[in-house]
Amino acid sequence: MDGSSQDWSVRLLLKSLKIISATGISCIGTLAIILYFAQSALIYPSSFPAGSRTDVPTPDRYSIPYEDITLETKDGEQIKLFVMKQTDPELRTDGQTVIIFCANAGNMGHRLPIASAFYKILQYNVVLFSYRGYGLSTGKPSEAGIKIDSETVLEYIKKEKELKDTGILLYGQSLGGAVAIYLAAKHEDEVAGLIVENTFRSIPSLIPMVLPIAQYFTFLCHQIWPSEKLLLKIKKLPILFLSGEKDEIVPPVQMKVLYEICQSPNKVWRQFANATHNETYLKDGYWTSIIDFSNDFIVKKTQ
Repeated sequence: MDGSSQDWSVRLLLKSLKIISATGISCIGTLAIILYFAQSALIYPSSFPAGSRTDVPTPDRYSIPYEDITLETKDGEQIKLFVMKQTDPELRTDGQTVIIFCANAGNMGHRLPIASAFYKILQYNVVLFSYRGYGLSTGKPSEAGIKIDSETVLEYIKKEKELKDTGILLYGQSLGGAVAIYLAAKHEDEVAGLIVENTFRSIPSLIPMVLPIAQYFTFLCHQIWPSEKLLLKIKKLPILFLSGEKDEIVPPVQMKVLYEICQSPNKVWRQFANATHNETYLKDGYWTSIIDFSNDFIVKKTQ
């Protein structure tokens, strides 16, 4: 999925809210109503682009062997996973495994280019999943529900006979970065590292930056994703921050704040010139930065 498709819903949301705010105070109530009652639908546009709930590309398109797994969460939802294990027995059982936490649009199949790079270049096992209400997973997306999904996936890896002894790297883009930070803060001693790309401090902190008039309604946010607070709980975990200099969705200053408050002595900052929100991973030096981080912190830690 290209960048223009991936952030289409976000652009439409911002345009709609700006039109409402520009019509004057009489429409402020409408803005407040939208922010509150349509909040989940706006933050989690799981049906965009068209076909995202039914058409899920599979790893065999990239010549990667995989298992199609369904996990049941503690609240009864069915979460779909692609589990891509290395064919080399040693890499499969004693190497590294990355969990990829997706951005807020599309489904796990749209992140296969990322999965392919981890699998083929870094030789990681890869676990890729669709949050509840995304792709072929059941339910409706919400902060509380997605947190349960992430816990379910980590628990699966810790018990899976071939993956349970591998080092676990958490990788998240945009919304996925917030999910990965949550999981890392809660399970720091169970994971080997964290990579976040173009993510935000929190939903309430992001809204005023993209729509200033909405600063008066942030108290209406029931989807919070408080990454700024959760990051302070992480004391030593290696963390790589990847930032697009021209991010038009999440202002780069949000990523910079997260990096600056991070308490881990093993933190690394990389920013990519002229990189927009959805195209950062395509920039020169992106994968080199991840390889270096892996070699410096993840592989050594798990040997």
